[in-house]
Amino acid sequence: MHIHLLGCVEARTRSGDRLPLPHGTRLLLTALAWAPNTFVSDEALIERVWPERRPQHPRDALYIQATRLRKALRPEGPAGPDGDGFELSRRRGGYVLAIDEERVDTARFRALVRRAQHAVRAGETGTALGLYGRALDLWRGEPLSDVRTAWAESARVALRREHREALVGSTELYLRSGRHEECLPQLHWLAEMHPFDEKVTGLLMLALYRGGRQADALDCFRTLRLRMTDLLGCEPGPELRALHERILSGAPDLLLRPPTPAPAA
Repeated sequence: MHIHLLGCVEARTRSGDRLPLPHGTRLLLTALAWAPNTFVSDEALIERVWPERRPQHPRDALYIQATRLRKALRPEGPAGPDGDGFELSRRRGGYVLAIDEERVDTARFRALVRRAQHAVRAGETGTALGLYGRALDLWRGEPLSDVRTAWAESARVALRREHREALVGSTELYLRSGRHEECLPQLHWLAEMHPFDEKVTGLLMLALYRGGRQADALDCFRTLRLRMTDLLGCEPGPELRALHERILSGAPDLLLRPPTPAPAA
């Protein structure tokens, strides 16, 4: 059984079949799968499942939803994190969804990003890019897109931030390894999604400049500056202004140079 939160909330069998879940049961699955193998109190679950109109006996209603969730997910095999299924266990005052975190896409995404960051620190650029790619491929659209509650919106905000950080991290690696053309579509999308993000604009300017598009790089700066002065009443920061000046002057040190060949023996 696999749980997807990076898009519509879904539970799927290993063969890919989608398991039908009633609305309340899907909300409970979302609340538990957000923190797999972690105790979640009754109060927190009740708030996430019934944020506005609570049932008359919320703990009894929560017990019913937990029973329904067990039945819905049971087709995958034996219970327990070491089997093919899961274990939704009742603890004093709450519940724990015990499951292999590889089966929850948000947990798998975070684990892959951590491994990519470790590979970056170890100087393994190719490995890091592969791990970032696998992490980003897990995204199927707006996370928790069919759950419209205040808690789900706060979870989406956190996930969007993690998604942006992973995209920026992988883009920096592409630029560092001289693969600026490959990351341009990703950078254009990031700049559109985060129109006031100076770091994203700086990376896009650098990628364009390295691709021989100095005028386009300068135009990116002008667009951001106009947007900031008109809507925010401020100028871009000193780091981006310094990058703009270097691109304007055609600074050769911004271009990646091929490694110097070793002298012949």
